Amino acid sequence: MAEHFSRRGPRLRTIPEGDTHPRLVCPDCGYIAYENPKVLVGSVVTHEDKILLCKRAIPPRAGFWTLPAGFLELHESPEQGAMREAYEEALAKIEIECLLAVYTIMRPSQVQLMYRAHLVSPDIGPGPESREVGLFTWEDIPWRDLAFPSVRWALNHFKEVRGEKLFAPKCNPPGETGALEDRY
Repeated sequence: MAEHFSRRGPRLRTIPEGDTHPRLVCPDCGYIAYENPKVLVGSVVTHEDKILLCKRAIPPRAGFWTLPAGFLELHESPEQGAMREAYEEALAKIEIECLLAVYTIMRPSQVQLMYRAHLVSPDIGPGPESREVGLFTWEDIPWRDLAFPSVRWALNHFKEVRGEKLFAPKCNPPGETGALEDRY
């Protein structure tokens, strides 16, 4: 059964000929509006054996701690996006070292690219999306107050490969989908 959304443009949800998924199609010209996963970029940022975390000021999960991360913008590389997000959320100037992990978060249909990075300068502060920021030793990370399962995954994967120059990027831990129930 098709759903109608507007009077012009892609408005009919149907499976186009030769396709396998329902898509929004314009019945007038045949244009197909593909809906694809969102790409998020972020990083585990270090300075003198401490890890940069940001307390979220915005939903979802306002008041919980996260890594500096967010949606990739058009016309920027993932590395540029990760550096931009670190500055927007923590006023942090960072240098990307390498790709740490690629996570698949099924429910919101996200692909997350997480990098390993370090601060260029110890100067940090909360950006508009953060209530506060801080540098944490491993023992002081507020594990019970992390915003998302992928934050925990990235921190643990960071620890697993710490000091290694070459490693394969990590992925979701077995059986974990990124649902908030996966947090602990």
